[in-house]
Parts: sequence; structure tokens; C-alpha cells
Amino acid sequence: MHDLIVHSTEPLNAEPSLTRLRAAFVTPRQDFYIRSHGDIPRLDAADFVLRVAGLISTPLSLNLSTLRERFPERQVMAVMQCAGNRRADLNALHPVTGDPWGPGAIGNAVWTGVSLADVLHAAAARSEAELHVVFDAADRLDHEHTFGASIPMTKALCPDVLLAYAMNGETLSPEHGFPLRVVVPGYAGVRSPKWLTCIRVSETPSSSPVQQQDYKLFPPDVTAETVDRNTGMTIQQMPLNAAICSPADGASVPSGPVRVLGYATASDRAVTRVDVSADGGHHWRQAALKQQQDSPWAWAFWEATMDLDPGDRELAVRAWDSAGQTQPDRPDDVWNFKGYLCSSWHRVRIHVM
Repeated sequence: MHDLIVHSTEPLNAEPSLTRLRAAFVTPRQDFYIRSHGDIPRLDAADFVLRVAGLISTPLSLNLSTLRERFPERQVMAVMQCAGNRRADLNALHPVTGDPWGPGAIGNAVWTGVSLADVLHAAAARSEAELHVVFDAADRLDHEHTFGASIPMTKALCPDVLLAYAMNGETLSPEHGFPLRVVVPGYAGVRSPKWLTCIRVSETPSSSPVQQQDYKLFPPDVTAETVDRNTGMTIQQMPLNAAICSPADGASVPSGPVRVLGYATASDRAVTRVDVSADGGHHWRQAALKQQQDSPWAWAFWEATMDLDPGDRELAVRAWDSAGQTQPDRPDDVWNFKGYLCSSWHRVRIHVM
């Protein structure tokens, strides 16, 4: 796993160091976070068949070769991000459940595949806005359930939602969904199932426990003991966010000019500005942005050089999007017992020598 930070081995969940994550605008596969809900299936491409069923007029059974030959190939650069990215910041405030992800449960890749909308059109699927597209996958959650998730039909018909078979020009590896996965740009990674086996058009969302009980956002007064899992906001789009990748939290750096580097992402909006503070948010300066203008689903890289005197410093970052929205100040503002969607200012403490 090339020195990923492993949070659990069964299932395998791991993230890269922030230095490695920030090293390339397109995240290499070996530095891409791994999120698993069960064992990683070892599938044979020769035996693979994708079924398309449900509220359609033309049921389909497609092997990988037929899928690639029948539908136009499409490439999309897009961020993939776990809904629990930066959970460790919320856990530091009050304990939460789930893997203690730092800001590395995210990556930006070039995905290659076919448009889900093209496949739905070929199946003569119903397309009313209130319908759902359900994904079934091969990974097992337990003895009774395999992984499942769904997205609204309105999102499924976006041409950039892919059935992907390649990542950064290479065939998907097993831990990233070989032979076929869904890529839903702008949505939490849980809505992009790996090891896809079936697509169903349905009047209701997936019945999988992952869809019905997990990945819901609850207010801060709800606890694991009081929660009603039939309520809560189903997590789809990811919030505006930014993180400092260098210097690392706890680092000692020489006084004088210090380069501060990181990433920012805004899902379906553009990142328009990133501000960096060297005094915990009392004073700000604007960072320089690096973006891929023809890739609206990609992240932005940012960089600022701060002239720092000796002493202990708290660096902070906040992003702004094209709607003029920015991030909340404190983790208290977004805390929830599941540790999802941590979007408060990211802070690191350093010592300037």
C-alpha cells in the first residue's frame, strides 16, 4: 500500500500522508485513499456481467467488452472524497464513530468509462425526476447484505456520471473497484460503488443498510443512543472544504518565509478564493490558486508564502466558492456523532524557530 496510513485492515481503510497527497494535482493510484466497507472482491473480468433492470423497457446484460464497444468512451477529472474526510478534527472535540480520517480521505483522478446516462438511454429507462438509480455491488457487508447505494435520477442523467473501468489511464486495481465502478462527481464517495454488478431504476432509494441507515447527517444533540436512523439528512453532495497539507501539524520551521500548501474543493461550484491565516484566523491573506479550468469537478491547489517570526503559530485556511459562501469557523459548528462532513476551518499548529 506504499506507506498509506492504515486505519483498519478488515475492512481496508487507508489514506496517504498529506505531503504525498499534495505532491501531484492528479493523485497517483498508490497515493489515493482506500475506503472499503467489506472484503475486497477478487473478480475475473472474463466473467463480469453488468445487469440493467428495474423501470426500463429494455433489460441489458453487458460484459466489459460489450460495454466498451457499444458506448462512447468518456473521461472526467473528478475528486473522490469520503464523507468522513477530516473526521479526526471532530473526534478531537468530542468522540465520534468511524475511522479517524485526517484530511487525506480524498483524491483527484482522471476516470475513464462510459456515461451512465448513455446506458440508461439504451435500456429505455424511465427518467422522471422523482425516480432513483440503484447500484448493487459485489462486496459483502455481512452474511446477509452486499453493498448498495443509490442516487437521484436527476444526478444519474448528468453526462459526467460514469461507469468507470480505468483510473489515470490504467485499469482499475482491485482496491479501487476492478473491473467496474461508478463515479458520481461532487457526491460523497459512498455514492460511487466499486465492484458494480447491477443498475436498477426504482421508485425508491436502495434498500441497503448503507443507504437506509448510514451516511446520514444528524444535529449535534443526537447521539448513538438516541438516534432514529430513519431520520437525518441523506448525504449526497459534499460541502465546500479546504485543508493545509504543508507544513504538517506539530512541525518546526525556520523563521522567515514559510510556504503553506493545500487543497480546496467545492463539489458543484468553483473555488474562487482561499484565505490563509498565521494567527488562528484574526488576520488573513489570499493564497494563489491552481485550477484546471476545463475540469469543474476537480479540486484546486493553493499556496501562500507567510513571513513568520519565531514562536508558536496556529495556521488556518478557509475557502470561498462562486456563490460567495465560505466555511464555518469551528468544528463545534459542524460536529455530529458520526463525524461526517467536517468542513470547518482546517488548522495546524507549528513552532517557528
